[in-house]
Amino acid sequence: MPHGALRLGMPLWSAVALGAMLVAAAVTDLRSGKIPNYLTYPAILLGLVGHGLGGWLTDPPVGLGVSEAVLGLVVGLVPLLLCLRSGGIGGGDAKLMGAVGALTGWRFVLAAMVYGFLVAGVMGVVVMIRRRIVRRTLRRVLHALALLLTPGAQPADPTDEQTPRIPLAVALCLGTAAAMIEQAILRFPGSVFLGG
Repeated sequence: MPHGALRLGMPLWSAVALGAMLVAAAVTDLRSGKIPNYLTYPAILLGLVGHGLGGWLTDPPVGLGVSEAVLGLVVGLVPLLLCLRSGGIGGGDAKLMGAVGALTGWRFVLAAMVYGFLVAGVMGVVVMIRRRIVRRTLRRVLHALALLLTPGAQPADPTDEQTPRIPLAVALCLGTAAAMIEQAILRFPGSVFLGG
């Protein structure tokens, strides 16, 4: 594996950009409830251009290549766009996972998404228990799922103005960290960085 690449196959520049974007997104989501485009769009562009040029400018090639970065963008973006359509998340969350995919590829973003949703689920349960709204929330979610599964029915947003918000960027940040740990430590024992 080339010098400067993570043992999970991610170039160092990609890991640094990923970490910086995720931490900034988590902080802004906690403060304002939004993930600004100025964090996600440059990360998407950097992933696509960086992985595209990495195959041409280095010997041996470092990076995913353009097609793998585009596939990562799609795999990160599309599932969250579907969630956005049914309500409960914002467009910034979808763009954030698209950026993660562009920087890391489809396999990694899929793992990060699974871990992120698990973290979000735990956060949601904790919030429901602390605010004593477990029954009310479960009724709303089951109603929304029933409408979603009924042919011809209009999907319902399971949230309302009283529903507590969970900063999904924080969960996605933690999920991405878990995916990185899994890839670097469990699958590739030893140092995360080559030569380290």
